[in-house]
Amino acid sequence: MQIGKNAVVTLNYRLSDTEGKVLEESEQSVSYLHGGYDGIFPGVEVALEGKEKGYECKVRLEPEDAFGEYDPTLMRVEPRNLFPDNVAVGMQFEGQADDDGDDEFTLYTVTEITDDTIIVDGNHPLADRTLDFHCTVLDVRSATTEELTHGHVHGEGGHHH
Repeated sequence: MQIGKNAVVTLNYRLSDTEGKVLEESEQSVSYLHGGYDGIFPGVEVALEGKEKGYECKVRLEPEDAFGEYDPTLMRVEPRNLFPDNVAVGMQFEGQADDDGDDEFTLYTVTEITDDTIIVDGNHPLADRTLDFHCTVLDVRSATTEELTHGHVHGEGGHHH
């Protein structure tokens, strides 16, 4: 079966920087619903369109095609008393991206701790970086009606309710 809209694609992947340093690698296969469901980088979807099981590729992803450009407005200095006593660098907290009262939340990572303040960063750790996405297609199948209705893969390698 060829990869196309509404196919479930199972693959192994490796994400590296442009120098070849591996940043992330799948320990188990991952599956996503192909065809614009935001389950994988759009550039990877384009590269895999029409391919079959066994296909291998490397896709160079510029920052805007991966985790975005670095946004300095997502750095925040917060009062220390807003955080638990056991707060540590690297911990993550969900919070509103801005104070305009909308319901959008951002995942913030603690980057620095002082006696009075906590500095958090809402940028993805790989923001502003060009990345190479290497993958091997392990399987391709038609999505179930339930997967199409929910917009994501169910079962092994995918989402579980």
